[in-house]
Amino acid sequence: MPLYHYKAVGRDGETLEAERDAVDETALLLALQTEGLLPIRITSARSRPLAWLLPGRGKSRISRQQVVLFTRELLTLLQAGLPLDRALTVLLELTGTEPELNALISRVLESVKGGAQLSDALGQHGDVFSRFYLNLIRAGEAGGALETVLERLTDYLERSRELRETVSTAMIYPAILVTMAMGSLLLLLTFVVPQFTEMFESAGKDLPVPTQIVVGLAEGLRSYWWVLIVLVMALVSYVRHQAADPVRRQFWDEQFLKIPLVGDLILKFEVASFSRTLATLLSNGVSMLAAMTIVRDTLGNRIVAEKVGLATESLKRGGGLSAPLMEARIFPTLALQMIKLGEESGHLAEMLDRVATTYDKEIRIAVQRLLALLEPILIVGLGILIAGIIISILMAILSVNDLAF
Repeated sequence: MPLYHYKAVGRDGETLEAERDAVDETALLLALQTEGLLPIRITSARSRPLAWLLPGRGKSRISRQQVVLFTRELLTLLQAGLPLDRALTVLLELTGTEPELNALISRVLESVKGGAQLSDALGQHGDVFSRFYLNLIRAGEAGGALETVLERLTDYLERSRELRETVSTAMIYPAILVTMAMGSLLLLLTFVVPQFTEMFESAGKDLPVPTQIVVGLAEGLRSYWWVLIVLVMALVSYVRHQAADPVRRQFWDEQFLKIPLVGDLILKFEVASFSRTLATLLSNGVSMLAAMTIVRDTLGNRIVAEKVGLATESLKRGGGLSAPLMEARIFPTLALQMIKLGEESGHLAEMLDRVATTYDKEIRIAVQRLLALLEPILIVGLGILIAGIIISILMAILSVNDLAF
């Protein structure tokens, strides 16, 4: 029998990771569920040693937007009264122009027709559907409320996408500004400055220091342009290495939180993500321990995830949620007070959803403030660089004219 590597969450919230022989992935899923474990990811053990050699292989080509569309369309078809297998068949016809998504739905449909539950069929594609997604589907199937869960899941995915797009869209203008400015600098150094170099050399007079620096940069860029490419590649490689190392990643995550404005934006983004994910899980019947374990793994900043992990340990000892989060001193006071109020009133999920909504608005305000500060800094800074090059050329031209007279 083939050997599989699996990761699952136990009833006490502990994450288990081991290897086991099984006939296929479906059989292993059923065996783990029978033992009271909540499967998160199952992969072939043989493929694991080569994963680091081919990091691009095995990654899903299906985008988050396609997952959102798949969820929304499946919900619409189920609400129309179609059985699950018929709804998947219709989706298969609708996605004919998207080969990757079409192939995935085909495999899911085949598993469902073979008697597997939707969560088990989707669980075979852990690179596409997150553990959060799968656990919500399982909760909906267990409670007989799959349509309700899909509706909440669709709302969650769309709100998360809108939040990410708010940040990414806001950065488009600064990115264009920097790109155009860097293009202008390269144009000046590689084409404009060399036009004056021969005239400066034939003048027989020492050039001003600023002009010598600019001419040296221009000649170096034209002769050693490949060094710039190597440096960019080395920087990208260094960043990827730092991100892959857990210790270094935690160090940089901590430093990012200390940056004025940027750190505040990152923290608000993590609070919104934490609150929305936990609220959605709790609203759909997932236990607090399992939900906290899932939420911890969905957070992007390792420092925030570590603090949430400490709160999870407190829950295992019978404590509440708000007290350990307050001790961690990482979440904003407003969020902590709202979570505490939700615990005391017995409406934690509803209050967490309000926290997420509140910090969605805070993120939009923070992004606007950051851009209001960033744009003039970029414009003035890059303008100074371009003006410096032009002034250095004018200084050399004036010195040549003085020599002529």
